[in-house]
Amino acid sequence: MRATGRASVSSRNPRAFAICDRCGFLYNHEQLQWQFDYAGAGLINKRILVCNPCNDVPQNQLRAIVLPADPTPIQNPRVQDYYSAETTTIAVSQGAQTDPTTGIPIYPTVSLVTENGQSITTQPIGQPVGLDQSAVMPLNNQTTYRVALPLLSVTSNGTNTITVTCSSPHGLSTNDQITVEGLSNNAADGFYSVTVTTATAFTYQTNNAIPANGLLQSTTLMVTALVGLPYGYTQIPQTGPAT
Repeated sequence: MRATGRASVSSRNPRAFAICDRCGFLYNHEQLQWQFDYAGAGLINKRILVCNPCNDVPQNQLRAIVLPADPTPIQNPRVQDYYSAETTTIAVSQGAQTDPTTGIPIYPTVSLVTENGQSITTQPIGQPVGLDQSAVMPLNNQTTYRVALPLLSVTSNGTNTITVTCSSPHGLSTNDQITVEGLSNNAADGFYSVTVTTATAFTYQTNNAIPANGLLQSTTLMVTALVGLPYGYTQIPQTGPAT
């Protein structure tokens, strides 16, 4: 018996030669093994014959992730009232009267006020801080954002209501969001939730009253947006006290 490469040669026990598909060294064919690896739920034969040093352990990262079944729902569950717990911790700090007999505060329908005197409303609207029109994400699931609206006019009526008219249907629904830049009055720029009035018109509310005027300019850009909202809100919050 003698050796050729890494194969053994014997006249009494002849055995076929074979080349390892991975390293190219010469072995006896019987020394080579099929290479298996994970694919999906189990192992598959990669259809390559390799020597023992070249035979890799199947890679676990290629295995399919098998999720366990969901736990069985229980009868009569009792869950935490997260919404009430999160939204009932504000107390009236201004405007409450006191009963003259008992001395107990009587909380009427008054504005809730922060420590620095800013009014809090249950559903504030207006322009938030720290958002950039250029940073609006273009796609969320199957919905496209940063779509430019076909503006025909943008006008203010002397209040904080801005009316937008489009030259074709805008495709928005009430409480959808827009971002505005380049109006003639920068106080009406920013991010807003809209109130749809017709298929081609809608309004939005600014933080402060805007003098009556036409606001549309050649540089105006108004696009659709999607901004994350605070817990329990359906509209973009207002920043600062309204004046």
